[in-house]
Amino acid sequence: MAEVETPPRRRRLLVFLPLAVFVVLAAIFLMQLFSGRDVSEIPSVLIGQPAPPTNLPPLQGTSLPGVDSATFMGKVTVLNVWASWCVPCRAEHPLLTELAKRDDIRLVGLNYKDDPENARRFLGTLGQPFAAIVADRQGRAAVDLGVYGVPETFVIDGKGIIRFKWIGPLTEESITGALAKEIEKARTPL
Repeated sequence: MAEVETPPRRRRLLVFLPLAVFVVLAAIFLMQLFSGRDVSEIPSVLIGQPAPPTNLPPLQGTSLPGVDSATFMGKVTVLNVWASWCVPCRAEHPLLTELAKRDDIRLVGLNYKDDPENARRFLGTLGQPFAAIVADRQGRAAVDLGVYGVPETFVIDGKGIIRFKWIGPLTEESITGALAKEIEKARTPL
């Protein structure tokens, strides 16, 4: 029996199929890129929800307190998730030191999957801005908060409700812009 040959037209279509798939995917990526949407903004299901129940010990070797759920009550809390091995955390640290000078917020640090000695050395070198600092050695509290990576910063209102999440290192623009706006909103009762 003779083998049936694929018509030339069909072969040409098969040759151009990968190109067509590439063009469609490139168009989708370009539409996302030029959509004007802030791609660094990842929605969190926890916005508007109570902060997860927390009871974490203080960072070993510091005189600062740990954190429990009551820590988030009564005053706006800015919770910064950081690690000594995180290069962007080092870059944002001077800004956290300035932010800690505000008397209308409580700055809390959550040290993520870090060696306590390295964390203490980091704070000893760059300064210690936190009112409380906890060690999340296993990363469980970070998972409960929906942390994607470090650094991340949360604004929690005086009723313990998460009002805002910033992914990535804070910048001067983010602190005076988005973060300041969200802190002000968190100070206002719902």
